[in-house]
Amino acid sequence: MKNGLKYHGAVVPLVTPFTTAGTLDSAALDRLVDAQIAGGVEGIFVLGTTGEGAYVPRAWRRQLVAQTVRRANQRTQIFVGLGDLRNSDVAEANEFFQLGANAVVAHPPLSEKVSAAQLGSWYESLLNRLTGPLLLYNMPATTGVSIPLAVVEQLLGHPKLVGLKDSENNPARLEETLKRFGGQKDFAIFVGVGALMEKGLKLGADGIVPSVGNLIPDVCQQLCDAAQKADWSAAENLSARMSSVASLYQKGRTLNESLAALKAAVHCRGLCAADVLPPLLSLPAIEVEKIREQMEQHCLLNGKT
Repeated sequence: MKNGLKYHGAVVPLVTPFTTAGTLDSAALDRLVDAQIAGGVEGIFVLGTTGEGAYVPRAWRRQLVAQTVRRANQRTQIFVGLGDLRNSDVAEANEFFQLGANAVVAHPPLSEKVSAAQLGSWYESLLNRLTGPLLLYNMPATTGVSIPLAVVEQLLGHPKLVGLKDSENNPARLEETLKRFGGQKDFAIFVGVGALMEKGLKLGADGIVPSVGNLIPDVCQQLCDAAQKADWSAAENLSARMSSVASLYQKGRTLNESLAALKAAVHCRGLCAADVLPPLLSLPAIEVEKIREQMEQHCLLNGKT
């Protein structure tokens, strides 16, 4: 069931735009998609952690996926997060393929807990019921469980498994993952931790999933392009730029706080409102203005990157 292509490059986990009334902002979504395509990214990842995927009402998800696919118009790949997946949600996952998604991304479930020892069976059952490609998503900071590399090895070769997005901040694990599974013809490895992206690309990762791509998508894709050319001097400079910009919304903040701060930063670029969904809390106006000032200092306003 593989689609004949190995995924690679910068796949940006898109923020999800909402109105102050708490509804999906369709006009802003078009702007966000257009900005990513203008930045040249290889893919857009909707309903991920950065997109508040766990909190987006199920009634809106089809609309979000359908509009993203339609706006992208095959100019980039569309990945869709499955969030807190339950057994009853597989039909919805297959609807995403019908809407035009290229692949879905699934981390271990939150509400129907599965132990590390049972994850192999859980993922195999999911893969067998999907009608399209799947990437594993390792995110122990939110799921509370790390996908064992033995499970990845067990699943490797399944006709619908196309990759792994690893967002565990563990350099040793990343190195071992790439040593064991890197270079596979039909299995792509994406690095989801900003501090490990340059290192991962040097070790042979196929791509990155950078939240900072919401602000500087072109720089993120350029990092992948530099790595493909083994231009490590350029890669170092691009990675430093990404880290500097990411610090605007990440430094000194928890994950949930950083999501709200990132949304505020994207708002300062005129792409969407700063509103987030409960239980997340939007930044107070005074904090948004502080971010705007920092963005000015980092040359991130008025169309600059």
